[in-house]
Amino acid sequence: MAHIKDVDIVYFDSGDLSEQTERDREMVIRKAFHDIPLEFDVKNQARVHLWYEKKFGYPIQPYRSVEAAINTWPTTATAIAARIDQRGYKICAPFGLNDLLGMIVRPNKTQITKEIYEAKVSRWIKHWPDLTIIPWNKA
Repeated sequence: MAHIKDVDIVYFDSGDLSEQTERDREMVIRKAFHDIPLEFDVKNQARVHLWYEKKFGYPIQPYRSVEAAINTWPTTATAIAARIDQRGYKICAPFGLNDLLGMIVRPNKTQITKEIYEAKVSRWIKHWPDLTIIPWNKA
């Protein structure tokens, strides 16, 4: 868990776009995992478009599902989610698992900018020098 900034927990509820509901769900998660020394960032992917421009400087279209959101996450290695359903674990990895397992960081240019990508990789490489970073202009 060294140098992990947070754990992202995402859900999709287009019927409730309130920030308060999102915060309430985050508090439930934090209480349930109070013994884990990590921050939990709980986000309703149906409401990301409401705050994205303020945080990143440009607007995005509303997502239609959690999977649609994951398809836009900043790197191929981090565009991965897992959930449990009635049949067991379900993995959503639109770019596969090779980059994650191979410690390769490659930009997913679907939505992020070069500046966002480079800020992420400059922080990550300090903590994990064995990462293979694919430069923005080579991806």
